[in-house]
Parts: sequence; structure tokens; C-alpha cells
Amino acid sequence: MELNGTRTIAAPRETVWAKLNDPEVLKACIPGCEELTGSPEEGFEAVVKQKVGPVKATFKGAVTLEDVNAPESYRIVGEGKGGVAGFAKGAADVTLAEVPEGTELTYAVDAKVGGKLAQLGSRIIGGFAAKMADQFFETFKDQVEGGEQSS
Repeated sequence: MELNGTRTIAAPRETVWAKLNDPEVLKACIPGCEELTGSPEEGFEAVVKQKVGPVKATFKGAVTLEDVNAPESYRIVGEGKGGVAGFAKGAADVTLAEVPEGTELTYAVDAKVGGKLAQLGSRIIGGFAAKMADQFFETFKDQVEGGEQSS
């Protein structure tokens, strides 16, 4: 399943890049994230609780950053296992471009699920994934802009 989107964030590109690499900001933005440890250089470990349709699961997973081209782009690759619920894995290409309003963040996500989750059907999974991506990037935009305007 593929998801694409764009957000314009009222902040300089360097600020947006720094926040994209900040574990505390990422933890605050990932819906259902209970724990996030690690660093951009060595990768992150995460624990995320979610309910997808009738399936509730706690996913334990790892996230790594690849093809890092600061402060313009990177590829974030992750995989989570949710026990009997199944697994989710995917990658997102994130690109930052300077625009008059601040920074334009563009993402392209490719995700796969297996196990019980896959049995829910592509409509439920697709809707859930789109909602998660949307929630993440909206919260991220709020985090960055909120941090910038506290003067």
C-alpha cells in the first residue's frame, strides 16, 4: 500500500530537519507510541499500541534512517511485530524543500502488513494507514511550529 502527502511547515528547513531527528519529537508524533529509544545514527526501538478495526496489538519494532542527505532528505525504514496480530513493515521517503512559507515536507510511504492484520482487508488497513500518516505529520507540524513561535 502506498501513501503520499505534503505539509508546509512555517519553520526553516534546518529546524524541521532537527525535529525529524529528535527522538522526543518523534515519540510525541507517533500515534500510540509508548516508548522510543535510540538515536538517528544507530536507529530507534519503539513500542506502539494500536487498535486496527477489531484487532488490538502492541507492536515492538525497529526504525532505521537510510540515504541521509541532511538537511534535505532521508529514507526511514521500520518493521514492527505485534505477536498474533501480525506484523507491519514499511519505508518512507521524506524530502524537505525551502518554500516562501517555510519548509515543504513531502513523504511517500510504502507499507505492508501480515498476519491477522492482513485479513482485515485493504480498505480497513489503507484507511488506518492513511489516518496514522496524517496524524503523524499533523502533530509533527504542530510540534515544529509550536516550538518556533514560543517567544
